[in-house]
Amino acid sequence: MNSGVTSAIRIQGHTIGAGCPVYMVAEISANHHGSFEQAAQIIHAAKEAGADAVKLQTYTADTITITGDRQEFRIAGGTIWDGRTLHDLYAEAYTPWEWQPRLKDIANELGMDLFSSPFDSTAIDFLEKINVPAYKLASFELVDIPLIHKTARTGKPLIISTGMATLEEIEEAVRAARQAGAEQIALLKCTSAYPAPAEEMNLRTIPQLAQRFDVPVGLSDHTKGIAVPVAAVALGACIIEKHLTLSRSMPGPDSAFSLEPAEFKAMVDAVRTAEKALGEVRFGSGEKESSGRIFRRSLYVVREMKSGEVFTAENVRSIRPGLGLHTRHLPEILGRRAACDIARATPLSWEMVQTR
Repeated sequence: MNSGVTSAIRIQGHTIGAGCPVYMVAEISANHHGSFEQAAQIIHAAKEAGADAVKLQTYTADTITITGDRQEFRIAGGTIWDGRTLHDLYAEAYTPWEWQPRLKDIANELGMDLFSSPFDSTAIDFLEKINVPAYKLASFELVDIPLIHKTARTGKPLIISTGMATLEEIEEAVRAARQAGAEQIALLKCTSAYPAPAEEMNLRTIPQLAQRFDVPVGLSDHTKGIAVPVAAVALGACIIEKHLTLSRSMPGPDSAFSLEPAEFKAMVDAVRTAEKALGEVRFGSGEKESSGRIFRRSLYVVREMKSGEVFTAENVRSIRPGLGLHTRHLPEILGRRAACDIARATPLSWEMVQTR
């Protein structure tokens, strides 16, 4: 599906793609617990933890679902929200729209991007008015083709999460976005379980998505801890999105799979270390290694020898350091004679070996 669309995207001052710094996104979601002040505190905590961006979700219970007590409107299946109705959960979890321009100002003043996930057409209209720099489509909305069309027509970078999606569904979503004019698309590998077990993450999908769609690919992570995001970066993830809470001790819909500020900072630090460690394809000594070359093995005279004495396995050995002849010459040396007296612990050189 390579359409010639750029394989890197740009959000504000951040270029996102292979070889660029990983774009670290702190998801607020429902962790504000209904308090604007807590939402603002999370943004400040995200900045201190090293996040590049903060993400919101723009919906109301009525724009994402309808009231209903029928079985299909009640959550089940082993989630942390089992037994609740969709409408009830989203009424608790939503971020009031009137907060969002103010939260964006706070993030921007701190030097971070702020964007959001829209869940219906009215949310896109609202977010366009406050001029968010990008959009994120949640995994459950990947199958909402009209929503993808409208989001793509904004011309903003579009990040699409792929939890639960088959390859055919991802292809349809990306095709719909491109047909509607999206030129900057990124995909996020995601496992839509809350929390997600590490054994179901299947991170090897990340390079496959990047190759198939020629777009930056990242990770929307709902596992506990920070190991999975770091592993994702090693596999080429360009974006890491993780929920951030002030404290998991505060009960809420997203607390169980969110990181606290110190943990988020530890994740960012680990990701930055992983970026440095990935480096480039290179053989030979690195800058810090070069001084250690002297301690490689080479041929040394390990017993005092007289001129004319035969070189044997008892008086010539391959040892550290590496100032003598290369070890490959040992078969040539054995059986020949010393051209001079040689003291013990002398690095062997050709001048010390009689010509045949």
